[in-house]
Amino acid sequence: MAMPATQIRRGMVLVMDGDPCRVIEFRHHTPGNLRAMVQAKLRNLRSGNNFEHRFRAADSIERAHMETHDLEFLYKGGDTYHFMNSENYEQLEMDDEMLGDNAQWMMPGMRILAEYYDGKPIGIQLPTSLVLTITDTAPVMKSATKSSSNKPATLENGVVVNVPEFVNAGERIRVNPQTGEYTERVKD
Repeated sequence: MAMPATQIRRGMVLVMDGDPCRVIEFRHHTPGNLRAMVQAKLRNLRSGNNFEHRFRAADSIERAHMETHDLEFLYKGGDTYHFMNSENYEQLEMDDEMLGDNAQWMMPGMRILAEYYDGKPIGIQLPTSLVLTITDTAPVMKSATKSSSNKPATLENGVVVNVPEFVNAGERIRVNPQTGEYTERVKD
């Protein structure tokens, strides 16, 4: 479905040269007495490349028809990750390249949201926070306070994050997978 370029908003997915592209940033401006234009920074969802494109206000753009499905991560086999669609129990595979930086956070039983374009998955969205157990970190120092420095900690999925000095191995913590940062300790 076509729409004018002036209706571009952040987060929209557009079709550019046959590929779905997400709008990361946009700026609508009218320089002096010239015609209005929209300067947009886009990410190609198939290749992962970022690029900029300038649309004239009169340009007509096509918005991509995206579907989302709830998937459950089952297991990793070699370079492929196996998922099950929670709605119809269909199983599908995704590779490291398709998952990108999200691959390191995958744990069996984890539920994610997958974006589909033309019936094929092109990307995933992780939950905003994950609760994971620390498997290895330096011992707690007696003088540790909340405002002390951080130390590296290895999580149960193998990811290393920085945690405050007072956090111990075996404790469960909440982590933001988008930034890879420690949020808080989880009390069970």
